Amino acid sequence: MTLGLLKSFLDLKPTGTTTPPLVPMPDWLVIPNLPSNLGTIACLIYATLYILMEPVAGGILAPLMLAGTAYANHLASTYGSTAVYCALGLHVTSWIAQFVGHGLFEGRAPALMDNLVQAFFLAPFFVWMEFLFLLGYRPELKSRLDEAVKKEVQKYHQLRGQKNSTIHNGKPNGKAT
Repeated sequence: MTLGLLKSFLDLKPTGTTTPPLVPMPDWLVIPNLPSNLGTIACLIYATLYILMEPVAGGILAPLMLAGTAYANHLASTYGSTAVYCALGLHVTSWIAQFVGHGLFEGRAPALMDNLVQAFFLAPFFVWMEFLFLLGYRPELKSRLDEAVKKEVQKYHQLRGQKNSTIHNGKPNGKAT
């Protein structure tokens, strides 16, 4: 029943790569597999903002994002709803894995629970920056960010320690001692 509802929803609401071109363009300006649909426009917005945030890293990422968008458009136009369902299944599985991973390894909710902009816009760029740092990109920036993250983690642990040490119902942590 759930899959039937999901299929009905997807039939009514086209995804980014299955929307028709939103801006009519002359044939000479159309790039194969990059029509002016919602997916391509979203990719261009992300790429532009990433370039504005960190020009070199964003400039390296932008062509990769456009290539991924072109491939997604190709898959959606070639395989139709099958490609959309596979992508949706992968996306949902990834979100579940992220929630489980954060719960098991960090003991806290993902950034999605704190800030949607951070979760949907900054987190992918953060992962890209971590990859570039691994390759030796801007070591001075990496050290500044590592120091800032270290301070935030210390604040988090102090706050968490204060919460754990509070007394509930006359017993620490609300548990019998």
